[in-house]
Amino acid sequence: MRPAGRRPASVRAGDAVARPVAPAAAAWLLLIVAGHLLGAALVARQPLVHIGAPPLVGSFDVRLTAQALPALVLAAAAVAWAPALAQRLRWPALLAAGWAAAAAWAVALAATDGPGAITAPLATEYEPLAAVPLVGAPGAFLASFSDVLASYPTHVQGHPPGGVLALWAMDAVGLGGATFAAALALACGALTAPAVLVAVRALAGEARARAVAPFVVFTPAAVWMATSLDALYAGVAAAAIALFALACVTPRGRRAALMALAAGLVLGAALMLSYGIAVLGAVVIAIAAGRRRPAAVAWAGAGVAAVLGAFLALRFNWLEGLAATREQYLAGVSRRRPYAEFLVISPAAFALAAGPAAAAGLARLRDRGAWLLVGGTLVALAAANLSGMSKGETERIWLPFVPWLLVATAALGGSRRWLAAQIGLALVLALTVRSPW
Repeated sequence: MRPAGRRPASVRAGDAVARPVAPAAAAWLLLIVAGHLLGAALVARQPLVHIGAPPLVGSFDVRLTAQALPALVLAAAAVAWAPALAQRLRWPALLAAGWAAAAAWAVALAATDGPGAITAPLATEYEPLAAVPLVGAPGAFLASFSDVLASYPTHVQGHPPGGVLALWAMDAVGLGGATFAAALALACGALTAPAVLVAVRALAGEARARAVAPFVVFTPAAVWMATSLDALYAGVAAAAIALFALACVTPRGRRAALMALAAGLVLGAALMLSYGIAVLGAVVIAIAAGRRRPAAVAWAGAGVAAVLGAFLALRFNWLEGLAATREQYLAGVSRRRPYAEFLVISPAAFALAAGPAAAAGLARLRDRGAWLLVGGTLVALAAANLSGMSKGETERIWLPFVPWLLVATAALGGSRRWLAAQIGLALVLALTVRSPW
């Protein structure tokens, strides 16, 4: 395997231009059409399934106003210059530019409905921000969290208490409210871009990381990256996976162990934000297996255990919290969302968030290092879908999986055509679907 950081001359067409992507693109489109048709039939029978723009949650509402101009300008600039800049910028500058551009793209898409549309989704009665006044003493909040889960807002019921505690801590130091919550989501969501680049460089080389850069920055999923706390969860999880990838390419010894331990601590923090992060353990295991680093898993496991143990000492049991969430979920909207149909509808919504370039990349990708990330993500997606714990809303709930599936675009060689398809889809989603997030 290529040493980390060593750059081949390019990601040549030999990786795959000769391999047709039309079947993969057709399968991507067929999945979305199937999800739409199944969802539309469900909505006709039972409107309370709440997927008014099937397979997405929301409603169809075409709108093209002057507020869309910044997004259109940024889109044109990205198609024209992003692939070249990804090749020319020095590595530290590329990471910084990737973070800034990802944040700008998410803001531009959200602002197509005006500046207020960025914060409005986080200020509703269903979001974690509404639970901040209910925290009181953090110790008592954690101890009773699972027992009184039904009394909290809907989206708090679906997660561990970490997100609410983070917002409470921000409020305690004068950073409360929807504006700061949106800034937190945006900053962490944009962090997925440099985190993915770091992991791909470590496992597959710098040339492939640079090829991935435009796609992981200008992703259709950015439609939900500035307006949903799931972007926060995605960013923390991405940082953990990047740290673990670095640990697995660092020569064995104390430094590698400490990096794996740090990855576990960050992953443990992510688990306290979202139960769904647990299935991303498949990516961690894939990296360790591919690099033959079982000890790294042990050190990372110790870090996760330390975080879970600290919360357990404060009387919050992660497994009990998951069981309570499952009980609330099965008693809520899940009752109206049939399992079989959502085995198609949920991946269809996710396919829109990931975009057609992900499908094209999957058809072409042959690099073993990149496949460690992509293959682990596919396993995580299958587990999440089969669990029945995220029936619908996966354009938001599965945001932590999107950047890792986009690693497959390493095989596209920075193609402007596929980047334009991604960006065009993002604009269509932003301008034709009115999402609650």
